[in-house]
Amino acid sequence: MLPSHCFRTALLATVLALTAQSPWAEQPGDEGRADDAAAVSNPALDSVLFYEILLGEISSRTGDPGAGYAYILAAARRSADDQLYQRAVDIALQSRSGEYALTAAKAWKEAIPQSREANRYMLQILVALNRIGETADLLRQELAQSSERASLLAALPEIYGRASDKALAARVVQRALVDELANPATAPAAWVALGRLRLASGNKNGALDAARKAQDLDGESADVVRLALELMEENTPEAEPIVTRGLARQPLAALRAAYARVLLGLQRYSDADLQLQAITGENPKFVEAWLMLATVQFLEQRLPLAEASLQRFMELLPESTDAQMRRNGLTQAYLLHAQIAEKKKDFAAAEAWLGRIDNADQVFAAQSRRASLLARQGKLAQARALLRNLPGTSDTDKRMKLLAEVQLLREQRLYDDAYKVQVELVALAPGEAELVYDQAMLAEKAGKIDTMEQLLRQVIARQPKYHHAYNALGYSLADRGLRLNEAKRLIMKALEFAPGDPFIMDSLGWVEFRLGNRADAKQHLEAAYKARPDVEIAAHLGEVLWSLGDKEGASKVWEEGQRTGPDNETLQETLKRLGVGL
Repeated sequence: MLPSHCFRTALLATVLALTAQSPWAEQPGDEGRADDAAAVSNPALDSVLFYEILLGEISSRTGDPGAGYAYILAAARRSADDQLYQRAVDIALQSRSGEYALTAAKAWKEAIPQSREANRYMLQILVALNRIGETADLLRQELAQSSERASLLAALPEIYGRASDKALAARVVQRALVDELANPATAPAAWVALGRLRLASGNKNGALDAARKAQDLDGESADVVRLALELMEENTPEAEPIVTRGLARQPLAALRAAYARVLLGLQRYSDADLQLQAITGENPKFVEAWLMLATVQFLEQRLPLAEASLQRFMELLPESTDAQMRRNGLTQAYLLHAQIAEKKKDFAAAEAWLGRIDNADQVFAAQSRRASLLARQGKLAQARALLRNLPGTSDTDKRMKLLAEVQLLREQRLYDDAYKVQVELVALAPGEAELVYDQAMLAEKAGKIDTMEQLLRQVIARQPKYHHAYNALGYSLADRGLRLNEAKRLIMKALEFAPGDPFIMDSLGWVEFRLGNRADAKQHLEAAYKARPDVEIAAHLGEVLWSLGDKEGASKVWEEGQRTGPDNETLQETLKRLGVGL
């Protein structure tokens, strides 16, 4: 047994070593750091406090975090020390005990009310515990104490992103932002943050109002434009004037490119083309714009222009400082070149482009294109075998391979075979609404109408807010001229869950047409086509215009649709049935 003075010396060395590793210990190099001797002589470190810290650290490091937490929290309360409270909270968090962490953070906050760290910890813990309603005052204090308020405001949607009640989160944050919203210097950023929170909760009108208020206060804010672009992606066309006004004040290439991406996603290819032409004209070395421009030109069947844009992209790519763009962009260029060659039926050239792809992340995409090439050459069995034999045995791998096979069979219009493969896919995740919905759509294509309706009603029963199922069932009934009043009710139900969705507006226009309400049909279809100039919406709008005697307008819409979807079945069937040649 060691003499008592030796024991004390050894114990002192141990506690110094342990506390040196703790978050609340001062670290080497910190300004104002005291040496070990000064730390030991601190009168606050009395014998009881000393042993509480020691036992707390030993317990937390030897598998008893509960005891360690209790000792450290007791030491924190005894000393009213910020770092000891933080250590108690950290021990609780490391042992995944949110309630204990909250208890320590509350004690910390009560002992040192103006401690920013205590306030911040409480805020983060309450958000993590989904106790959003208790965070308003904490957030208000954090904002008041922050020296980087703009960054904190921008981070709010992410901080509250995991809240289960997102509408509550938006309301709580709005209460906390009362001072920022009243301050002209911070109000634009505060409205943008609030807009994003409202959008996350599904409150598109509220988000739109926030974006408008933010832009009224700061017409040059790029963040306002980004929020408006998010709204456009969520089928809120009223947000587009915010984008165009913002770009008129701040015509930044990156913002124009973001706008072009949204337009591309909305299938507004000619509008996307205008933005991309402006970028490449004003900033000819903006490399990403050339790839996007090539994509638009390909989708509009302007293949020589697409090839020229791709060539320019590949010439500029080595100058890019974005390593990810250099790698993934080149792969995308090769894939697009292969698709262009495939369109031209130059299968050898398409295969040569695919052979250049060495990006491991894109091997699956390359093999899928190879399968498409084989199918286009009449080698369907080989194409399917290629996909089935791709490496990977996990459920995710199986899912990707089956999805690729379904797409391949859809492209070949082999809907019965595609339906059978989709059944295999659904078996991997029978509760996934989207997969069952796709199975229903393939059932209809394969002529299994009763099966389609049964599957869609199954989806509705399981997920009553899955608007796609209501829309698909309503449209299918309308298209076949059956139970039209029920079809309209189903489509209106879909619109309740997804107001302004252009495809649902298309369905509503189509059922009105079937009901004989041609003026209403025209109104709904024109709105849908303006929001999303999709080829099938073009087919329907053209037929309504044709029936109203506007044959010139109908032909114009059909020609636009044919440019982007020359092989679309709905459009081709419509033209054939009406005896129209374009």
